[in-house]
Amino acid sequence: MIPAVRAAYNAAFSEEKYEAFLADLNASFGQGRKIAFRVAETPIFVPAALAARLQQAVADIVAVLAGPDLARLTAGAVPPGLEVPHEDAHTQWLAIDFAICADEHGELTPQLIELQGFPSLFAYEVMLSEAFRRHFPVPAEMSSFFNGFDRESYLPLLRRTILADEAPEHVVLLEVDPWSQGTAVDFAITEQLVGIRTVDITHVEKAGNQLFYDRDGVRTQIKRIYNRVIFDELTQRPDVLAQMQFSFQDPDLEVRWAGHPNWFFRISKSLMPHLRSPFVPQSTLLSDLPEVPDDLENYVLKPLYSFSGSGVKFHVTPADVAAVPPADHNQWMLQRKVRYEPALLTPDGERVKAEIRMLLLWPEVDAAPTLAINLVRLSKGEMIGVKFNKDKTWVGGTIGFFEGV
Repeated sequence: MIPAVRAAYNAAFSEEKYEAFLADLNASFGQGRKIAFRVAETPIFVPAALAARLQQAVADIVAVLAGPDLARLTAGAVPPGLEVPHEDAHTQWLAIDFAICADEHGELTPQLIELQGFPSLFAYEVMLSEAFRRHFPVPAEMSSFFNGFDRESYLPLLRRTILADEAPEHVVLLEVDPWSQGTAVDFAITEQLVGIRTVDITHVEKAGNQLFYDRDGVRTQIKRIYNRVIFDELTQRPDVLAQMQFSFQDPDLEVRWAGHPNWFFRISKSLMPHLRSPFVPQSTLLSDLPEVPDDLENYVLKPLYSFSGSGVKFHVTPADVAAVPPADHNQWMLQRKVRYEPALLTPDGERVKAEIRMLLLWPEVDAAPTLAINLVRLSKGEMIGVKFNKDKTWVGGTIGFFEGV
């Protein structure tokens, strides 16, 4: 994206350096574990003009998320039976995904793919950024952070968002079978940077209205939960549900949330039809669709709530739309396709597509969220994701370094 920077990086790249870089990252994971997902061979280098457009796109979306109409727009977003009591005033986490495309003038521009009020790799990306700088040429003036943050100023924001006013020993990162999750490296680095522990949901003990866990042999009360449990996965695990001593729907639990579960549903693809911005493609709920478009080949059919993109129809047919039961039309969306621009050049001359996830933190006492860091996924396939990039190189998870931020 920045030709001189890309050329210098590609010239300095070698497989030996890449293997050393991966070993460094896995060492930060600790305990002999290895990162479960593919880490790309390169970061992306984002020019100032595209960086400015991305920041404006985020501002357009945040204006709705922090605006007075959010409660009305998201009424009914939480599926019946999955509502969690004691919802707080706003999410603590925002992850907003943009495809990098080209506009009518050939200039790089972002287009919204999806958004979520749920945590992402907020700790891991700090370590990834530093590892790239240790092993490869990354211009000192470019940053993976926004709004003037660096490691030393970002970590207090991360801790404040997760802990609020609680001591680390009373806050846990909660997940289903955490160390088998693809994002487990983020859990480990969160423990290192914040001082909390990762706890399997089946290891939480309930006594009265309080929750407890074992911390180094000491029965310790859980007062705040950094929630990483996705209900779509949990509901598919009857073995886990059978072992749990508490329910998310318990009305009187004495616990607070660093990411209340309701926000996973409220801030999601369901909001996209309500967003108006040059950086948001046309999106329509099936329940609001006056008629099925004649050019379905230009649309993607998406369930509003799914685990790891399951259920998405990329090559939509009238039969696909007809197969959605009318009662579920408010749970499915037609989104106009965007064309990813293969803007990254590999050393062997191949072109790679990029999707940038802008990561915002919103401590519960703050008036608005803060854009702080980013995550990037690279693809040579038809779509972003593992199954479209099997046996390929220069694809996978990475990070962006930005000009002018």
